[in-house]
Amino acid sequence: MAARCGDVTRRLDFAALDLLPSAVRPLVDPREVSLGIVHLGIGAFHRAHQAVFTEAAMAATGDLGWGVCGVSQRSRTVVDQLAPQDGLYTVLERSAAGAGAQVVGTVREVVGGADDVATVLARIAAPSTRIITLTVTEKGYRLRPANGHLDLSDTEVVADLVGRPPRTVVGQLVRGLERRRRADAGPITVVCCDNLPANGAMVRRLVGDFCDRLPDSPGLADWIAQSVRFPGTMVDRIVPAAVAADRAEVTHLLGLRDEGTVVAEPFRQWVIEDDFAGDRPAWERAGATLTDDVAPYETMKLRLLNGSHSTLAYLGALAGCEFIADAVRTAGLGELVDRLMADEVRPTLAVPPGFDIDEYCAILLERFANPALRHRTVQIAMDGSQKLPQRLLGTARDLLADGRSPRLTAFSVAGWMRYVTAEVSETRTPLPVDDPLAGRIAAVTARAGTPAAVCDALLGLTEIFGEDLAADPVFRDLVLDGLERLTGGGVAPSIRAVLNEAG
Repeated sequence: MAARCGDVTRRLDFAALDLLPSAVRPLVDPREVSLGIVHLGIGAFHRAHQAVFTEAAMAATGDLGWGVCGVSQRSRTVVDQLAPQDGLYTVLERSAAGAGAQVVGTVREVVGGADDVATVLARIAAPSTRIITLTVTEKGYRLRPANGHLDLSDTEVVADLVGRPPRTVVGQLVRGLERRRRADAGPITVVCCDNLPANGAMVRRLVGDFCDRLPDSPGLADWIAQSVRFPGTMVDRIVPAAVAADRAEVTHLLGLRDEGTVVAEPFRQWVIEDDFAGDRPAWERAGATLTDDVAPYETMKLRLLNGSHSTLAYLGALAGCEFIADAVRTAGLGELVDRLMADEVRPTLAVPPGFDIDEYCAILLERFANPALRHRTVQIAMDGSQKLPQRLLGTARDLLADGRSPRLTAFSVAGWMRYVTAEVSETRTPLPVDDPLAGRIAAVTARAGTPAAVCDALLGLTEIFGEDLAADPVFRDLVLDGLERLTGGGVAPSIRAVLNEAG
């Protein structure tokens, strides 16, 4: 399958397209694609998910006006990877059966959001731009998880509000829309693709919060209400971080060097609320689901997939597992997440008509166990303070409201508590706490010498748990029980005991 190229160190770019095997070339000629989408947060997930759907939609219809201007929010790494390659990169799809490669040409421009704000705002304001998509992770929105509003005490948000060239995603979005309004460039749709409940409504709310504090833009909020749509979405594809071995495999498959390689599982899913201000790619022709109501799909995915993923990450890392696929097979964790989904999550869900929930759960366990993905537990464990509310705490609240015990859900939360305070795993490997609230977590637990003190200190973080769960004695006792077991007995014995008690 490797391309016939005398120098395998030659880098992927437009000039090398003809050297590629026909089976791995982009589905459309990227040299003929024009910009129509601005994407804020161009990391690996967007390139393995929305960009793939968009290229397939262009190929299905022949409408090549949906190229992406990708904005890197945090660093210039993606810019340095893709700019020398004319935006081209490879999706390396891994399954137990083997690996396959596909070069994608949807990304037509990459911009560093921190150092080229003028270009970002200009692209948002351009009449040719009709869609803005976002994947900036939970913490990128700088919201308060407990109430879903913009954190107006965040120093970066404050700096954007007082008039510096905006660096936060909400600041760039609002200032770009402000410029679009002045240019009379027409309506536009903002499509959030992050794992947050009611993500479209959430972004609309954050934009409103920002607009409310702007002293110099009268009428902007009204224009946004009339001219901008914020459809909700649900996205799903497991995309582990690419490593040197992945890039080496792509070199072998293509005969060319690709610094922008992304890795993904075969499965991909995109559910989109059909609420657009203007034109859009024919994403349904690429397998996306357009619907009037995303909420059931969204809640199902957040609680079943993401909640289980976090459970595997925290408890798997504590047990010394480097990868999610190893965690599924360790310490009874596979049975734990199976029971968590069946006994506690599924009773809280409104399953869409015709959706096979049994098959979905079975497929999830297969996906978690895919040994080819090598998805690191500590990668999934990042930003837990931002993820817990939608992945686990919503399930706990619904069960408690129904008079049911969230024992397994609380045990998962206890796994997070143990992870952020243990420092090392049972095999003595470091447990990094990469979280926007890492400083607060360390401060409130610094003098907590017992599991009870740790539990109460962390439940006191109302920006995570709200006032209700922090004060709920049933939830507190269940979390403490799990934390005491994990602290004193380790992961495997704790799982056995909790499963036995859960019936």
